[in-house]
Amino acid sequence: MLDKSLRKPHDRLADELAGDLAEVNTLIRARMASEHAPRIPEVTAHLVEAGGKRLRPMLTLAAARMCGYAGANHLKLAATVEFIHTATLLHDDVVDESAKRRGRPTANLLWDNKSSVLVGDYLFARSFQLMVETGNLRVLDILSNAAATIAEGEVLQLSAAQDLRTTEDIYLQVVRGKTAALFSAATEVGGVIAGMDDSRVQALFDYGDALGIAFQIVDDLLDYWGSDATGKNVGDDFRERKLTLPVIKAVALADETERAFWQRTIAKGKQEDGDLDHAIALLNAHGTLDATRAEANAWIAKARKSLAMLPDHPIRDMLDDLADYVVARVN
Repeated sequence: MLDKSLRKPHDRLADELAGDLAEVNTLIRARMASEHAPRIPEVTAHLVEAGGKRLRPMLTLAAARMCGYAGANHLKLAATVEFIHTATLLHDDVVDESAKRRGRPTANLLWDNKSSVLVGDYLFARSFQLMVETGNLRVLDILSNAAATIAEGEVLQLSAAQDLRTTEDIYLQVVRGKTAALFSAATEVGGVIAGMDDSRVQALFDYGDALGIAFQIVDDLLDYWGSDATGKNVGDDFRERKLTLPVIKAVALADETERAFWQRTIAKGKQEDGDLDHAIALLNAHGTLDATRAEANAWIAKARKSLAMLPDHPIRDMLDDLADYVVARVN
């Protein structure tokens, strides 16, 4: 039998929340149905049932449980969070012209771009229906703001991704939009639905915000530091000309020759054999991979500090372990 002490934190959290997660999955399957457009459940099921960790809805369920919530609206909020996340993935794969997601062909490849965009729109609409059913105007405000922030972050990334003038502040704004906004909304609404006071709701927001930022920084770092064990293909972001934190730091420290290299490979997209190796050599020479890892660890420290404000509960310990696990792959 597998030693539970060796299991990953998100797996232990999933075990703790197994009953709620089963109900959320049932709710998701029911609400992604369509009487008139059978393509909707076909496209949605392809992505929803592709083996994702359900991390974001788990954060909502965990926050509500930790705060003593005894109702059922946390299930609808968790399903809302997963629908928003799935909708953004469908749209992202169209924007990025992706061919694979979670190791499987993307919906836009199996069907077409139109189907992916329109089914994503349908899931956004479903998410708002679920929010409204809770009868809580505050959670509607939080999640609708998160949906707008996610879209804003994605649009900002379009203009910033290949612009060598992109600063670390702009990068952080993109990350807060496209990743951290849903993490922080997921944790925050769990506290709101449980009737927590403002200081604890803020602590839940702060935990989700810091966790989401660290999560994305680590994801970007693994593009240059990854391996088969981490599930990342080294160099994908470089080949797609995405200006992420390690490169932004290197550009800021670049001499004239180095800047010309980044201008050719990232800004203009004229890449040649050996360019990825040279890019990694520049990142190592300037220590930007180590500096990026240090920033991820600093955000995790902020996440863990926020947890100290929350009720003493076994789930709080699991969330603390989850924060550590986010950066464990690069430590």
